[in-house]
Amino acid sequence: MALSPEERETFLSEPRVAAFAVDAGDDRAPLTVPIWYQYAPGEDVWILTGRHSRKNRLLQAAGRFSLLVERVEPTIRYVSVEGPVVDTSPATVEKLREISARYLPAEKVEGYVDFAWKNHGEQVVVRMRPERWVSSDLGSI
Repeated sequence: MALSPEERETFLSEPRVAAFAVDAGDDRAPLTVPIWYQYAPGEDVWILTGRHSRKNRLLQAAGRFSLLVERVEPTIRYVSVEGPVVDTSPATVEKLREISARYLPAEKVEGYVDFAWKNHGEQVVVRMRPERWVSSDLGSI
């Protein structure tokens, strides 16, 4: 059964690791990798990635991407969202802290942020406007 708009937005706003997919060009399957993301209902989805990464080069060429998040307990549920890239801007330590706090225990955030800011190279924030949604809750199968 498909989720209502409110259910799918709430589900997407929960801290889950997403499968990120972007067109990889002729004779290639889409690039699909796990990724942290940030989302609040009614807003754009955003991710952090390396400015010079393959992922960012493909994003800039394709102009759009998709995310798939899922769970298997207590029921099988998923939400897939796809849309255009609406903004790419330099990452800030505040954005890195925000997304890190979404996924890491509070006591690990500052250590990770310090390490990542110094060692992961130049990062960008890529915003996507949700345009197409696919969702389902398969009940207690």
